[in-house]
Formats: sequence, structure tokens, C-alpha cells
Amino acid sequence: MKNYYLVDEKRKTPITTWQKILQALKRSIKLELFVGLWVVMREMLKRNNSATIKYPLEKLQLDNRYRAVHRLMRFIESENERCIGCGLCEKICISNCIRMETSLDKDGRKKVNNYSINLGRCIYCGFCAEVCPELAIVHGLEYENAAEQRSYFGYKEDFLTPIDQLKQQVEFEGAGSLRKDADLLVKKTPNYYDAMQNKALENQDQSSQGEVK
Repeated sequence: MKNYYLVDEKRKTPITTWQKILQALKRSIKLELFVGLWVVMREMLKRNNSATIKYPLEKLQLDNRYRAVHRLMRFIESENERCIGCGLCEKICISNCIRMETSLDKDGRKKVNNYSINLGRCIYCGFCAEVCPELAIVHGLEYENAAEQRSYFGYKEDFLTPIDQLKQQVEFEGAGSLRKDADLLVKKTPNYYDAMQNKALENQDQSSQGEVK
């Protein structure tokens, strides 16, 4: 058998107009109302701590983990594209908005001819950036991507870093990028320990030869 409890059984529903006015006054004149008014007034009196920005003259400072319009990265040293055309981003895309066209170049290597993303259909989940083995596609900080049509496509030349702006390209710290302590998490191979041991033996031989001289 369920137990029922009466809550505020002394409360009576106002019937007359005067009773309704008294109820409204009792509910209005409380400390909570003045606390809320004080919070609003305190924020209004602040001059240098405004939560409002003058858009578009001022832009929001977004965190690196924000997933905005995609970017295709290049290698800074060789200026080559990082994308190897593996197609993992196209396969894992849950909204089916990525399309990739590849072919073989004269050296027999796969070349990405075209890379398109339907930005109107993309849900910016970040799976494409997470699965990329070359860190070729990442999420940038460009959030102004409004369009007049539902299908709004971005192509390879729109995402790829221009060569003349390659010096300004920085390793993105957001979705799809490596952690700053990624090198500490990599498991060393046996060849690494052999190389370190050979290096230590060479240093020991050089030091012993110096003592003999």
C-alpha cells in the first residue's frame, strides 16, 4: 500500500478578489526578489566586465577544443599535403557528408584530387579528426559558416592551408590533435633500447680513450 503525504494542507485557494491581491503581495514581497534585483543591478553597474561583445567588430575567444569548420593541414618543411587519401574520415562520418576523390600519380602513390564536406549536413562530431592517422584534417576556430541554402559545400581549396600562409600554420591543439604529453605515452621499441645502449657504449669508449691519452 502506498503512503501519501499532504503538502501544505493549510494553504487555501483564494476565492475573492481581495484574497488574490493579498496572495500576490505575499509572494512578491520576499527577500528572494530583492536578491535577484541586486544581482541584476550589480552586473549593470560594472563597466569593464560586460558579457556582451560588439559583434562583428569583436569576435568570441573560442577554446581550442571547439569544433568549428574543418582545416586540411600541410607539412611545414616540405609544403606537401598531409592527407594520404586513406578514406577513413569518409567511412567513419556518421552524417555521410564527406566525399573524397583519389587517383594514382606517376610515382604510383595515391593522390587526393578533390575533398568536399557538406557543411550544412555536418554535425561537427569530430570523428573525422579523431580517426585521421596523419593529423591531416582538424577542426579550426572559424564558426561563421552561415549559408542561404541547406546544402553548403566546402571544397579542398577552402580547407587546405595556402602555401603563402604556411608560416602562420600552427599545430592545432583541439579535436583530432595529439596531446602535449603524447611522446611520454608512446611505448618504446626494442630497437630504441639497443640504440641507447650502443650510444652509451660509444660514450664510454670515448671517455676511456681520453683517459689513456
